[in-house]
Amino acid sequence: MSRVRLEGQVAVVTGAARGVGELLARKLSARGATVALVGLEPEALKEVAGRLHGEGGHWYADVTDYTAMTRVAQEVKERFGKIDLVVANAGVATGGPFADSDPDAWRRVIEVNLIGSAVTARAFLPQLAESRGYLLQIASLAALTPAPMMTAYCASKSGVEAFAHSLRAEVGHKGVRVGVGYLSWTDTDMVRGADQDEVMRELRQRLPWPSNKTYPLGPAVDRLVDGIERRSAHVYGQWWLRGMQGVRGALPGLIGTVGQREMRRFGPRLDGMRVGLVGAGGAADEQARHAP
Repeated sequence: MSRVRLEGQVAVVTGAARGVGELLARKLSARGATVALVGLEPEALKEVAGRLHGEGGHWYADVTDYTAMTRVAQEVKERFGKIDLVVANAGVATGGPFADSDPDAWRRVIEVNLIGSAVTARAFLPQLAESRGYLLQIASLAALTPAPMMTAYCASKSGVEAFAHSLRAEVGHKGVRVGVGYLSWTDTDMVRGADQDEVMRELRQRLPWPSNKTYPLGPAVDRLVDGIERRSAHVYGQWWLRGMQGVRGALPGLIGTVGQREMRRFGPRLDGMRVGLVGAGGAADEQARHAP
């Protein structure tokens, strides 16, 4: 597949204050793109903007707020003249048994990861249609295989995968391409935050290889950049994720059986477990929502 040079392109990255979004923004900038950073942490976004290799800017917005995201889309276009690329990366996570989960945190995962991605696409599609651009939706291994203790995250990532595939069929005739990016456990604040819970950490360590590893951020983001340049329909942050597509149909039954065994093993340690949003990004989301 031919590549599109990023030099002179205008890219928008949501969830750009840290982790995948932050490094992706810097790598796109290093390839010559002008980058608009979007997120909930103004000071962190300002610091990231200062580390870009070229022109860029930052905008404070909650991706679930359509009015705010529409404003961002208009302002980015007014400032830079066009929008060629949008990466819907913003996301939060929570873990633990569904029955004992924090209802507000559970709902917020769906709101940010699924509704926020749809709001992002709706806000920027007019500009992408004008530029015949590309939308990359960041999904996860969680979209390919369900897992116990991750009901909200798996539901949200399965949802955004399906949303992106549906959208690709709708907007392709307008010249807009849509891709889905898949990441396994990658060394980010979100994953490190989840690992702070002893049960969640042990459960993940008991997953079969290679899904039980934490992968370095840099190579995964390099793969995303490569997929963006190719306007790929599927982008895999770790090499083995591509192979998961061929066996995903068998995974729910397998995990349903193995998962019951693991829940029985950990059962005595699960009582009363109640986990809110994890990691620094989750803390920033909660702080923004509860600010006076």
